[in-house]
Amino acid sequence: MKHVLLFVPDGVGVRNYLYSAVLKNREAKFTLYHNFDSDTVTTLKNEVAIQQTLEIPTYQESVVEKFYRELIHCCRLKYNAKKLDNPTLLKNWNKKRSGLKNKLFYAFVNFVSNFYGSYKTILKLESVYQRKIRTNPLFKKVLAQLKNQQIDVLFCTHQRALKAPVIFAAAHSLGIKTAAVIYSWDNVPKARLALQADLYLSWSDHMKNELQLFYPEINPDTILVTGTPQFEFYHDPSLLKAREEFASEYNLDVNKKWLCFSGDDVYTSPQDPLYLQDIAQQLEVTGLQKDYQIVFRRCPVDVSGRYQEVINEFKETIIEIPPLWNFNTQQWNAIYPTKADIGLLVNVAYHCETVVNVGSTMAFDFGMFKKPAIYINYDQPNNGAWSVDTIYKYQHFRSMPSKDAVFWLNRKEDLLSLLQKIEQGEQTSIAAWFDTIVASPNSASDNIFNAIDL
Repeated sequence: MKHVLLFVPDGVGVRNYLYSAVLKNREAKFTLYHNFDSDTVTTLKNEVAIQQTLEIPTYQESVVEKFYRELIHCCRLKYNAKKLDNPTLLKNWNKKRSGLKNKLFYAFVNFVSNFYGSYKTILKLESVYQRKIRTNPLFKKVLAQLKNQQIDVLFCTHQRALKAPVIFAAAHSLGIKTAAVIYSWDNVPKARLALQADLYLSWSDHMKNELQLFYPEINPDTILVTGTPQFEFYHDPSLLKAREEFASEYNLDVNKKWLCFSGDDVYTSPQDPLYLQDIAQQLEVTGLQKDYQIVFRRCPVDVSGRYQEVINEFKETIIEIPPLWNFNTQQWNAIYPTKADIGLLVNVAYHCETVVNVGSTMAFDFGMFKKPAIYINYDQPNNGAWSVDTIYKYQHFRSMPSKDAVFWLNRKEDLLSLLQKIEQGEQTSIAAWFDTIVASPNSASDNIFNAIDL
């Protein structure tokens, strides 16, 4: 029986890999490697097939390690932006930095990056970084832990976790097999693959090709196409509730149609509250509020409260159904979903007519029930430097086989005509886009376990 160490850095990993069928009925010993609080650990042990838990030691990243990590990130983004002729890749670097010391640090990193323009020099930086992380005290502590546990496989559910490179380096030193999944469909172009693994588990051939494009040093034989288990939940009929039961539970009008507005995080879509307001206003202006309600699901890690004013303004039209996540922390990577949230999300997608948002993956969730998505495609007045035009030029949207994969809300006034199209049964080509992004939606859990159990 293999002993698998499960390194789960965040709540999305809990949902997609611990709550899915990856661990169910397997001939293996699973140890959770974590930094969750004791209540979370107790909950997970009761709900997931975990035999034991192991806490990750405290990690203090040195200034030198941070410098090389961020320098590699900056260099890769600049290199790939030129290679693919897509300047939006640089948006993954130019985030607002607070504090004079922080601003000076990143300005210096940006300056130094100008001297590392070739891919050969980037690989040299990677080698230096790998040496530096092996001098961190965490490296020796993890070595000691892994020796005591007699681990066969280290499996990580998030390739960009800050501690991951050190932990993986320690595992390699002990000859432990390592495997990592790519966090999401848009993560490969962001140049945040800091760890070095024996196996990379990708969602699809498209993602595998992206890994080879952005990281040509990775042996293609080490990239396995397994799919992602997060869409398997939609094939579980036991999760579905009757429409009347769902309406009663969340104070929805069972006689109205429901459209879902799903929020993004504050950085990705800072104008979301105004878009939600636009949708609610259009329902009132067109008289559709008598036929429709908005089911509002915010991004689980957005605890800003920025929507409250709009929700208060349209109390009868906007029904907020908060994600069923544990929010007893302000750290986004420590917020995690309850198992009940899986059923909630499945029912939202099943019972709502459509989902409206700015370029969200929720289009795929709704596509599992052949429901269309509406992508907001206009800017708010006085929106500053942020623009939807930039969003839809991001590299991951180049995977869209055609613009017909979703409906486009090019003006708020077009909402009525789009809802009419949906009522008339007009289809999008979301299935073709899904097939590009996700392989094996029904067998991903088996594929992943087979990969890590070799």
